[in-house]
Parts: sequence; C-alpha cells; structure tokens
Amino acid sequence: MQADPARVRDLQASLGINEVLCRLLIQRGINTFDEAKTFFRPAIKDLHSPWLMKDMEKAVARIRQAFGSGEKILVYGDYDVDGTTAVACLFQFLRKCHPPEKIDFYIPHRYREGYGISRQGIDFARDNGFTLVISLDCGIKSVDLIQYAATMGIDFIVCDHHLPDLDLPPAVAILNPKQKDCPYPFKELCGCGVGFKLITALAQQLGFPEEEPLSCLDLVATAIAADIVSIDGENRVLAYYGLKKANEAPNNGIRALTQLSGLQKQLKMTNLVFMIAPRVNAAGRMDDARKVVHLFTAPDLSDAMAYATQLHADNSDRKEADYNMTEEALALLEQDASHAARRSTVIYQPHWHKGVVGIVASRLIERYYRPTVVLTRSGEVIAGSARSVNGFNVYEAIHACRDHLLGYGGHFAAAGITLLPDQVEAFRIKFEETVAATIQPGSMVPELQIDAELPFEAIRPSFYNILEQMQPFGPGNAQPVFVARGLADKGSRIVKDIHVRFCLQQNGLLMDGIGFGLAGKFPLLQAGAPIDLIFTVEENEWNNQKNLQLKVIDFALSA
Repeated sequence: MQADPARVRDLQASLGINEVLCRLLIQRGINTFDEAKTFFRPAIKDLHSPWLMKDMEKAVARIRQAFGSGEKILVYGDYDVDGTTAVACLFQFLRKCHPPEKIDFYIPHRYREGYGISRQGIDFARDNGFTLVISLDCGIKSVDLIQYAATMGIDFIVCDHHLPDLDLPPAVAILNPKQKDCPYPFKELCGCGVGFKLITALAQQLGFPEEEPLSCLDLVATAIAADIVSIDGENRVLAYYGLKKANEAPNNGIRALTQLSGLQKQLKMTNLVFMIAPRVNAAGRMDDARKVVHLFTAPDLSDAMAYATQLHADNSDRKEADYNMTEEALALLEQDASHAARRSTVIYQPHWHKGVVGIVASRLIERYYRPTVVLTRSGEVIAGSARSVNGFNVYEAIHACRDHLLGYGGHFAAAGITLLPDQVEAFRIKFEETVAATIQPGSMVPELQIDAELPFEAIRPSFYNILEQMQPFGPGNAQPVFVARGLADKGSRIVKDIHVRFCLQQNGLLMDGIGFGLAGKFPLLQAGAPIDLIFTVEENEWNNQKNLQLKVIDFALSA
C-alpha cells in the first residue's frame, strides 16, 4: 500500500521522526499523533470490557453456581498451543476459586480422538462426575456431541474463536466474538484470548485484585504468536504486555523452554513463533499434549524443566521426522516426470508420520510453490494436510473434492482431510482439476511485500530504536521489509557453504548483512554490477559489541 505523501508530511511534522517511519505508520492506518501514541504506548486500559461479549454474564453465573454447589468442573482444550495455553490459564485460575480436587483438565489425543470435543472426553467427564465442562479453542461446531453431553446432565460453556456454523451447540453459554449477534468490538481474539476474557470477568466478580488476570499474559502472547491471529487492536495490547511479562517474570514453563533453547537475548514474538511454539506443538504431534498443561502449571522451575525436557525431546523427534519425510517427498517428486506440468502437489506414502504431514506440505511449497496435500495412512483410512499459496483458497478446493472424502475441515490457507485408500488417486485427479481451473497465475509465484525504500544513510541507531518500538510484529503489523538500490559489493563472501556474509556500499556508506541460504546467487555479486537488496534491519551482537546489520531476504542486479 502506498502512503499519501501529504499525510506522511503531516505525521512527520507532528512526530518529528524519519520520513520512512512515518510512511510505515500511515501504511498501518496510523495517521495522527494520538493514533501513533496509542500504537507506540499500548495500555491495559485500552482492553475492552469482557462483559461486552455475548453470554459472558451467563458463563460467569453458571461457573459461580458450580462453585456454590460444589460441582466438579472439567477444563477442556485442543492439543495445539492455543488450546493448551488456554487450558493452563483457566485451570490455574479456577484452582484459586474452587477446591483443587474438584477441578481437572482434559486434552484429547491427536490420533485416538482427533481435533476438538470428542465422545471419549465427554465419557471421561461422565465417568468422573463432572457436571460442567468449559471448552477452550474448540466446541463451536460440536453440536451433536454437546447435545450428547446434555442428555447425561453435563453442561457446556464454549469458549472459541473459530467461525460458527448456522447451527450452534446447545451450550449454557457460548463465548465467541465471531457470533453474528455478539457486540464484542474486537473479533480476532485467539482461543486463549477468549479464555483470558472469561478469567477477567470472573476475577472482577469474585473480588480479585485488578492485576490477577494479567499473570497469564505471557501464555496469551504465546497463543497469539502461534495461532497467527492479527497483532493489531486488542491483540497488540495483549501481546505487548505478554512479552513484557515473558521477559520480566515469566511463567515457569516459558522460563524452562527459554533456558533449554539457549536464548540469551530478550524474547520477541519471533522467538515465541519459532522457539517456544514448535516445542509446545511437538507434544501433541509426537506424543501426548497433556504434558504441556503440566509444564505451564508447574509450581517451580525444576518441575517445569522436567516437562520442558520431554517437550524438547519430542521436538527433536519431530524435526527428524520432518527432515526425513521432506527429503523423501522431494526425491519422489523429482522422479515424477509429470509433476512439473501440474498446478498442485498431492503426495502419499503409508509409512509417513501423521504428526508432521502439514509441516512437510509447507516445506514442499517452499520448493514448488503450489497448493499441496501430503497424505499418510492412519489406521484403516488415509489422513492428510493441505497447505496453500498466496491468494488461493485451499479449503474451497478441498470442498470441491468432497465426493472423494470421508471428512475435511480447515480454512483459507490450510485444511485437513480423511479418505479411503481406494480414493487417493481419484482425489489427486479432482484436486488437480480444481486447482488448475481456479488458481490465478499470480498465486503460482511467491510474492514479497516491500514496505519502503531505505537508503543506508537512514539506518542509524535512532531509526532502529523507533523501528523496534513498532514491535510486536506479526499479521496486521508485519516486520517492515525494505529495499535499497544501486549497491556496490565490497568484499561479500560465502560462509558455511550456503549463506552469504554481505559487505555493501551505497553513496560511500558501508553496511554489513547476512543472507541465509543465498549462496546460490553469489555469482550475481561477482559480476561487479550494482545490485538491489531486499532486507530487514536487525541488531547484531558480537564480542559485547552491538551493530546494526541487514538481514537479507533477496537480491538482484539493479534494473
């Protein structure tokens, strides 16, 4: 998006900062001094009242009724980061309000039960005397199962953020800002965020100190990072203060995972996405996600470290399975002479690990950049994950193949499917036909969004300090990507065979940079002609010295 030059000038006059920074703010919808103040200085007071959410009064009243009559309450959540963090937050809080022996949690097993509410989970509640189940990050589509629970006298409170169907489950309360008649102003909360709102309302009603709900914000920020929800509006406030807590007084589980990962610097959103979230998700992918809740509710660091070590091992297993499957898949596709002409990739091997098929689909897209489905055997059926490319709705493509499927679910960018073994080839043909008929040519080429041109003379500590105050970055507030043009090589070199250590000059100014995996393009530098560079700006620390450097995304010869 191009920023209106007049608006940029007006904002620069009121803020007194670099023009490029003002352009970035305008592109993000920040046009005035007051809007910039709110953006750069998020405040807890800017969070919306939880009572604006439809059914919040019903949910709080039903939970207080359970407290009063001594009922057993089961906190139920999905096996991914969003679900497990949400369960940990609410489980810990309820144990402060109700006898601990009357509170328990349930995480469905990824392979034995699948996503969301399961019949086994409801039977567990029945067999163990639970009369109230609070579901987190799931339940909005579980109409029949929640009806089944009701026949046994089990009430449900559903806390979810997925898009509801026309038919809603017969729960005593549904907390979901995406309900059509829900007046809650911010619609993009993650599941853990909805759970946080319930905790906030309960804390207010029960007379807890105002800061009580804030004690779980580092887990809320982890869920926001992992679930790839937009980091603007209310999510920006939650992520900002969640990161602050993660760095100053982290949950024992966050502290243990950070120590195991060897991170010495401050945690940023990218660390939550690439360091914490994969280890949390690995538990459900490779084993049992219940240990994640134990990690995040551990009373001390030594207990947390025991669970973190298990997650670390699960993640190592996940990485090995991911690597081996990706290598095998790439080899199969390279041997398939017809694959190059296709608009889609569908690949199946019965022995592949079900827990990493989605990750492998993403890896294949990095190589071939087309809608991709990776399938494996799961008991008597075939199960798999689909991943999409820019601008293509893979869920709609899967929906068009429904005659060949036992079941499917997902959204624009990703989906999961199950089918019978004898339908794999028919599905492959139909999926390719659908993609070929509907995909736009532009979606077959990776697109890189450049925010602004940034000359070397502007890259100073004062510029970087303000750039860092735009954190946390994520969807809706992406890390700014810059271009610099007409650069001369001044001694760049290949390091570790696959990376490039850049040394570049523009108008007499030198800048260093690092480009991971870019060694294949090194001959362009050797040609001696000027180049254009796409990059982000980061701080590099070496021998206790801090310097700004370019993190190079791509480069090409200047036009």
